[in-house]
Amino acid sequence: MRRREFLLSAGCAAAWSVGASAQQAKPVIGFLSSRSQKDSARHLAAFHHGLSALGFVEGQNVVVEYRWADGRYEQLRPLAAELVARQITLLVATGGNVSGVAARAETATTPIVFIVGEDPVKLGLVASLNSPGGNATGVSVFTTELAGKRLQLLDELAPRASPVGLLVNPKYPGSAPEIAAVREAAMAVGRSIAVAEASTEGEIDVAFSTLAGQQVKALVVGADALFVSSRNQIVALARRHTMLSIFDLRDYAEAGGLISYGTNLAEMYRQVGVYAGRILRGVAPKQLPVEQPTKIELVINLKAAKALGVTIPSSLFARADEVIE
Repeated sequence: MRRREFLLSAGCAAAWSVGASAQQAKPVIGFLSSRSQKDSARHLAAFHHGLSALGFVEGQNVVVEYRWADGRYEQLRPLAAELVARQITLLVATGGNVSGVAARAETATTPIVFIVGEDPVKLGLVASLNSPGGNATGVSVFTTELAGKRLQLLDELAPRASPVGLLVNPKYPGSAPEIAAVREAAMAVGRSIAVAEASTEGEIDVAFSTLAGQQVKALVVGADALFVSSRNQIVALARRHTMLSIFDLRDYAEAGGLISYGTNLAEMYRQVGVYAGRILRGVAPKQLPVEQPTKIELVINLKAAKALGVTIPSSLFARADEVIE
């Protein structure tokens, strides 16, 4: 080989080595979700907004590996294991309790930032809210605690409706405490509950037919990734069967659902991004207390109210954070 060719070859090899080292030096975030990618655009943007606030931008100085379960909860642990095996720097677990629990079951060392709907202490994710103590921290959004409140709001809207329907996915582990919370709230206002289960789109149709056969005219829709993905179907069925319905996420109200009452998830995803950035900067998860929402949103869709022939009580209007006309 000529000397010039040798020097060029050595230079290219050195450049490749430096480039490869720089690429390998980028931290890698594993992003695990029980939901689908198409239903997560807003929340994903909020996550990246929080991450960028700490100076991390995907494709520039951080890599993100995504895994979506699309509502198939049994896939979460294998997906979490796959991410951990790739020796990621950090694991973000979103889409409810199931993702956080799956992530924690697969690693006790990789830092985890979660979003859950129940008390993370009860779920075994942290030792306490203020002092997580292990490799995990994140956000708790009160999904279970707010289930009873949704029943109370529905009672204001339809005070004579009984039984009140409750749609849940039996494959979602959080459905049992949600049923218990709604039952307790229903007993307090003298209502009975008719529970309908669905874990596929076809079963959602059957569940609505069953509820309609039980003369259900008011419905609480449980928190679930499948239901969010099927929100257009659920909203249409509620309207077809003239069921006054309340949901946990504003996504439903924006899709034509009557009322939603729950946490502003986009803000919570932004906070997860901030926590992820802080951990990438060297802060240990045990030093970051579990965040909780400071504001719960009540969204009312007036078009839906008109289509259902219902008048929204002034007491609800006064508390609404947003009215869709």
